[in-house]
Amino acid sequence: MFDQYTLQKAIEMVLEYLPKLALALLTLVAGLWLIKQLIKFISRLMEARKVDESLRPFFRSMISIILKVLLVISVMGMIGIEMTSFIALIGAIGISIGMALSGSLQHFAGGVLLLIYKPFRKGDFIEAQGHKGTVRELRIFNTVLNTLDNKVVFIPNGPLSTGTVVNYTTEPKRRLDLVYGISYNNDLDVAKNVLDKIIRNYPRTVNDPPHVIGVKELGASSVNIEIRVWVETTDVIDAGFYFNETVKKEFDRNGISIPYPQMDVHIKDKNSE
Repeated sequence: MFDQYTLQKAIEMVLEYLPKLALALLTLVAGLWLIKQLIKFISRLMEARKVDESLRPFFRSMISIILKVLLVISVMGMIGIEMTSFIALIGAIGISIGMALSGSLQHFAGGVLLLIYKPFRKGDFIEAQGHKGTVRELRIFNTVLNTLDNKVVFIPNGPLSTGTVVNYTTEPKRRLDLVYGISYNNDLDVAKNVLDKIIRNYPRTVNDPPHVIGVKELGASSVNIEIRVWVETTDVIDAGFYFNETVKKEFDRNGISIPYPQMDVHIKDKNSE
């Protein structure tokens, strides 16, 4: 059983710390609610100011983390915990974690660089680190791509920020280079006229700059004609399918053959020697 002195001290401590604990708990709950509302307000503000969509998740996460850390420190100070030693402890732990997670910090720094220099935005189609896909989201530590066959690829921001990034959608138009081989027996001018007609009949061809048709090389079994056509960036894949299919049909209709590699094998009869 507690003696009278111990019970009195316990009651005094409860009376002293219970209001502080209740106030700290109330502050924590209210602070978390306010942070949540502030993040919603910042999201609406960024949307109204038309901040790039790839930046919004990053800013929301950073602001939320910073505010919650400050809130926890304030609540612990209200309870009566000595914050000087605690902050020093946090600093020591932070250094240890930083050394253990040096790779993650590199990805974080890479994410910051990507947000600053913006080599791509959400919705851009890029090629990086051996992957091609549409940028779905730029996160703090990685970038999320959707590939053409609807796979999800997570690329760490560290190597992404220091490696080569090919952005296919930055410019509104792109040049489509295609090569078609014809037989040496076919009329070259007829083939070029057929290709020119196909290009002019394609409704989504960009005429500035104009298209080019020329002989790329005299191959081993064919005369290779190259066409260079400017199309809208969003139409590159469909345009390639259209030209390949239409060229095959028009070449067949005009008697132009597309040769394939052949090998002549001569059999030598020893009895004829």
